Order: sequence, then C-alpha cells, then structure tokens
Amino acid sequence: MKKYIIYLGILAVGFLLGWLIFGNYSNEDIDQKEATTATNQMWTCSMHPQIMQSEPGDCPICGMDLIPAEEGADGLSADQFKLTPNALKLANIQTTIIGNGTTEKGIIKLSGKIAENEEANAVQVSYFSGRIERLNIGFTGEEVRKGQLLATIYSPELYAAQQELITAASLKESQPALYKAVRNKLKLWKLFENQINQIEKTGKVMENFPVYATVSGTVTEKLVEQGDYIKQGQPLLKIANLNTVWANFDVYENQIDWFKKDQEVKVTTNAYPNQEFKGTVDFIDPVLNMKTRTVKLRVVLNNKEAIFKPGMFVTAKISGSNTVSNEVLTIPSSAILWTGERSVVYLKVNPNEPVFEMKEVVLGNRLGENYEILEGLFAGNEIVTNGTFTVDAAAQLQGKKSMMNKEGAKTMTGHEGHLGMENNASNTKDHSDTNKRLDSPKVFQQQLKQVYENYINLKNALVKDNSKQASEEVIKLISSFNKIDMKLLKGEAHTHWMSLEEGIKSSSNAISKSSDINAQRTHFKQLSSHLIKAIELFGVNERVYVEFCPMADNDNGAYWLSKEEQILNPYFGNAMLKCGEVKQVIE
Repeated sequence: MKKYIIYLGILAVGFLLGWLIFGNYSNEDIDQKEATTATNQMWTCSMHPQIMQSEPGDCPICGMDLIPAEEGADGLSADQFKLTPNALKLANIQTTIIGNGTTEKGIIKLSGKIAENEEANAVQVSYFSGRIERLNIGFTGEEVRKGQLLATIYSPELYAAQQELITAASLKESQPALYKAVRNKLKLWKLFENQINQIEKTGKVMENFPVYATVSGTVTEKLVEQGDYIKQGQPLLKIANLNTVWANFDVYENQIDWFKKDQEVKVTTNAYPNQEFKGTVDFIDPVLNMKTRTVKLRVVLNNKEAIFKPGMFVTAKISGSNTVSNEVLTIPSSAILWTGERSVVYLKVNPNEPVFEMKEVVLGNRLGENYEILEGLFAGNEIVTNGTFTVDAAAQLQGKKSMMNKEGAKTMTGHEGHLGMENNASNTKDHSDTNKRLDSPKVFQQQLKQVYENYINLKNALVKDNSKQASEEVIKLISSFNKIDMKLLKGEAHTHWMSLEEGIKSSSNAISKSSDINAQRTHFKQLSSHLIKAIELFGVNERVYVEFCPMADNDNGAYWLSKEEQILNPYFGNAMLKCGEVKQVIE
C-alpha cells in the first residue's frame, strides 16, 4: 500500500514539473502562431472567391463558412486587388492588350449593309388595262434582258383601238389627221411600229398583246399573278440592275465633319474575307435621323461579278479628313464603366497574375463600337474587356477604388461580414454622391420614370417565374421608351443618352422576342446594366436600390433595380428568391 502511494506521488510531481517547464512555452507558442495567422492568413468563400476577409466567419453573400485563402494580397498597392484563378474562370473575365493591332492610323471603321442601287432600279408597268393571259416570269431573282417577253395581256381597249386603225387606214387619203391620231394612240400604248404596220397590212385584230422588258436586270418582286386583271399604269414587276450596288453606312453626329464626298473607301465583307474592294463616297444625307442621331453615308460599288448581295453586311475603312496624324488609341465600349462625371476601366497591372486596378480615362469620339482614349491609358496596357462589372463588384467587396467608390474603403472584416446585407445599403449609400447628376428637364425625367415603372413590372414578372407576363410587360416598356424625347437633352447629357439608348432598345426587343424565361433573364441583365447607368445620370425623382446577385448568369453576377431594399431575385425566382444584396442606393 505504501509502495502505491509513493508511485502516485512521483506521477503527480512529474505532471507538476511538466506543466511548470513546458506550459508557458506552449501558450506563448500558440499565441504567437495565432498572431501570425491573424496577420497573414486571409479567409475566402468557396462559392464566392471574390470575398476576402482577415478573420474567419460567414460569407456575407451566401452565409457559408469561410475557408483559409491560399495566399494573401501582400506586395500590392492600396488601390490594387487580386482575384483567384477560380474567380476569373467563374466570371469569364477577359482582357485585351490595347494598341497592338486594334487601331489604325487615321482610319475610321464603319459598319453597313448592301442595298440595291435605286438609280438603276425600274418598275415594269402595263401601259393598257386588261387581263394577264400568260406571265412568263415564274419567280423573284430571275434574270431578264431588255426586250424579253414578260407577259401577254388581253385588252378590250386595244381590241377596239385596232379596229379603229383598220377603219382609219381605209380613210387615210380623205382623213389623214384621223389616221395619224389613231396610230399615235397605239404608239402611246407602247406598241412597236412594225406591230402597228402588221395590223394595218393584214387587217386582222390581235387578241393578246405582248409586254416586253424595258430594262435588263433581276426581278426583285412580282406584283401580279397570271389571270389578274390590271389597270393602265399598274406595276407588274420590280427589276433591279445589280451591276452596281449601294453600301449604306451610319455616321454618328460627332463624326459628320470627318467625311466628304469622293473620299476613298475600302470595303470588306465576311463572304470574301481576303478581298478588299475600293469605292468612293457618293452621297452624305443632309438630314439627321432624330432617333439614332446618325446620317447615312453612301458608297457605290461595282458589282458586275455579282459579288455583293443586297442585305449583306460590310465594313468600310475610310481615311478621316479631319483625323489627327498621330495614331488613335481606342478601346471597346464593353471595357468602360460610366458614373456620370467619370469614365473608368480596369487595368491588369501584372501580366502573369490576376492583379487589377481601376483607372479613370478621358474619352474622345465614338468610333463604331469603340471609343477614342485621350488620357489615362497607353498602347500596350492590358484592360478588362469582358466581365467588367464583376471585377468592379470584387473591388467594392475588397474595399478598393471602384466605379461607385472613388476613394476606396477599409477591407471588410469578419464582424462587418456578419452584418451582411443589413448594413450594406447604408455603407453604399454615400457612394452615389460621387456620381455627377446630369442636367435634364423634369419632363425627360418623367418619361424615363415611366420606363422605370415598366421595368419594375417586368422584374416582378421574372421574380414570379412568369415568362408570359414578362413578355407583356416588356412591350409596355418598349412603348414608353419610344416616347422619350431626346431633343429635351443638350450637350453632355445628350451624348450620354445616345450611348445608352441603343443598349436599352436592343435588350428590350430581345426580351420581347423570347418566350423562354432563361433567355429573358439573360437579356434582362443587359437591360438592367444600361438602365442603372441611365437612372444614375438622369434620375427619376425617387429612391432606387441597385441590387446584385453574384451567382446569377452562371456565377458571372448580375445587377437589377428595385423600389425596395428587400431582396427578390429576378434571375432565380423561387429557386433562390433571397440571393443577393443591395450594392447602391440612388437618391
């Protein structure tokens, strides 16, 4: 018994000595390790890799537990941020190196379409009334030659006129004036001299009269069918001479002074990608299209080899008469985010790593789908050209300079992440103050507000997964949009509206033409992005919430507008009704 007591005493003393010797060291080591982890370790979300926090917690978007990030953002400047390869892949972010083959010195590119040369077109008419006994043209596209028999017509008027001729011929010695008048009458009906002589010589009346082609060309439209009764002067066929064709191009209002008649033009088409066709500017429309703010520029092209087909898309390269001698640097419009007073792009600062930084740029003239860059970028810069909104959202979440946040903010902490969407509205509310509201009359704002009201009804239909109602609501939106009067805007406001108008119209029309709700939601994303910009710039005299779901559009993310702070997701409907957060409040 004493022996066991001694063994227990020795064991207790051993535990005590071990704690005294190693206990403090272990605690210090653990504290040091935790401190090191807190300093270097960042935490991210497996579903939303753009989230980057300094301590563990829940994802502020989906609520999942955060996991340790593979690496931190050490070595980056205050304005730079990094995306993981997984985030780049999910968001389908694409970049382009500008200035390497994307611009040409003094060259302006225009897109257009081939049309028939109206000066060479003809309408084949009937010079007398009657019934078409036989029509020799079977289909449109058929080639005809001048003098070719097109149809035969039975005409009671001509039948009577022939009898008059036969009678007048027997009296031509005594009544030459009557004889001459009857012959001239037949000539006015386009009968040939030899036809008239044949009737007079034989004394026989022709029942059916031929109609011959007065021009050579291609039949572009049949206006009658065999057996139809026709009136004098009624069109029978439309014939186009396609030996020459027109190439019509749209020129924007701010580009008009670059063009003049007889400028050299080089035209290309996808049908013959390795060929270039020369022409000259033949006509510049003196009247501006009030809806598109463009004028028509026309080029006449030689088409004896039937290369160009009416309706074919073509591209023109024109040497601008007023362009500067230096190379013009341009970037795609998809790379640009507008905030009213600022235009920004995202620059990839490290060619080997996904490190980005926001850059403000000064835009020049619009050249088709591109814009001139006057300040902010240089040839050789690599910029984001697809997924720009997603990169901007990542910048906002990481507290970096972004479209809505000119100065940047502190990185979101774990505590702030728990606040999630509840505090996000107040956090972003001040960001809208950086946007310069453009001057626009109240009448214009009221017209835009009606479009916004229709948009909200469209959004609500998508929330309810009701594609039929969405189609009905977007038709109302298009009707309201067509009533907006651009003439109410002046200067900078007018220019900005021009850049938004086409996008709103095309995305709305795309929704109206689709009955599939997934396709409608895809086009709704584009409509939302354009309308967000419009309301930021012009306002609708009420508070508007800009909301964002990073999982929409196959995890590319998508924005939408709402009248209320509550999240009702139009991209998922009942499947994920509450997925999203308030990104901005437009006062």
